[in-house]
Amino acid sequence: MNRVPLAERMRPTKLSEVLGQDEIVGEGKILTEIVRKGEPVNLIFWGPPGTGKTTLARILAREFKADFVEISAVTAGKKDVEEVVTRAKLNWNLKTRTILFVDEIHRFNKAQQDAFLPHVESGLITLIGATTENPSFEVISPLLSRSRVVVVSSLSKDAVIKVLKRACKQEGVIIGCTPRAEDKPFISRAALDLIAELSGGDARSALGDLELALSLSNVVDEKVVEEAAGRKMPGYDKKGDNHYDTISAFIKSMRGSDTDAALYYLARMVEAGEDPKFIARRMVIFASEDIGLAGNGALSLATACFQAVERVGMPESGLILAHTVVALAKSKKSRATTDAWYKALDLARKTRGEPVPTWLRNAPTKLMKDLGYGKGQKWEAGFHLDKNYLPDSIKDERIF
Repeated sequence: MNRVPLAERMRPTKLSEVLGQDEIVGEGKILTEIVRKGEPVNLIFWGPPGTGKTTLARILAREFKADFVEISAVTAGKKDVEEVVTRAKLNWNLKTRTILFVDEIHRFNKAQQDAFLPHVESGLITLIGATTENPSFEVISPLLSRSRVVVVSSLSKDAVIKVLKRACKQEGVIIGCTPRAEDKPFISRAALDLIAELSGGDARSALGDLELALSLSNVVDEKVVEEAAGRKMPGYDKKGDNHYDTISAFIKSMRGSDTDAALYYLARMVEAGEDPKFIARRMVIFASEDIGLAGNGALSLATACFQAVERVGMPESGLILAHTVVALAKSKKSRATTDAWYKALDLARKTRGEPVPTWLRNAPTKLMKDLGYGKGQKWEAGFHLDKNYLPDSIKDERIF
């Protein structure tokens, strides 16, 4: 009996074996190019569970012939970090790279993440972090600015089926429509399809279901899969495609002022155990982006909702979320500010070198005043000069 889980036995050992990550692996893609150049960089892998973040980190370490140190932010403490640094210094003297892989890096607090900074900056350690949470909110800015964020996607159903077929081939499991006479493990195509459907894009979950199903019966059909998986229909996967599809439907329902649909998708997310702060955060963005000036109180309401959810917790926060959703869905909508903001950003990028008009510049010294800096300005509320406030080259542009 093999005590190593099937998911571990099936873990790819090189990039060419990785399935379902065509956006980051392959000719001209970021991870393949990093390996080709032979120079490791700090990376943050962001994606759902079971998509291969740990596997990719191990493959990169192997490609660079680096010492691979793996810790989990859930269990690691300050002492573990210090031990890694000591080991990295020894490796440095031996001219060996050290790649530190931190699983669930978002679980480290700011102080713990700060501890990596000097060693990442010096190049003593190449850091690869893995997170299921948005790194923009969970990873400190200094660490984020020194790393490349790589999005690791949920596997498509077809990719999961390929993973399962590869596992069946390795384990000697026959795939077909009806069992054969020989005494070999068998799985029907429909059962394989069901495992992939139930996985929600999580290859590790799919392989776990396959392994358990085969342990329950030498002939695996859909009924055996349902028993192994413990559920008959794919649910809302907080970290898979369904997660993003549902939040998208939720936002679009509010945008379309469909209160019923917005409440329905909210309920689906809450019932599935979605983080209420995630929902509230999206509503704050929506209030500014889609309602804007049409309902100036919307942003305050959404922000108050976020704060209330943080303080109250579930299940009571469900009512607070519902209250806010109805208000936002029923509110008039305006993207005037949003459109103006993106236009301003585009214009700023194109004209970032244009000088500020002299009369608008700060004039802290006599020399600057003599040169015309701040000329005609008065420290009065609502003071206005009939001049162009934009740089001369774009003085006729209208943004809002």
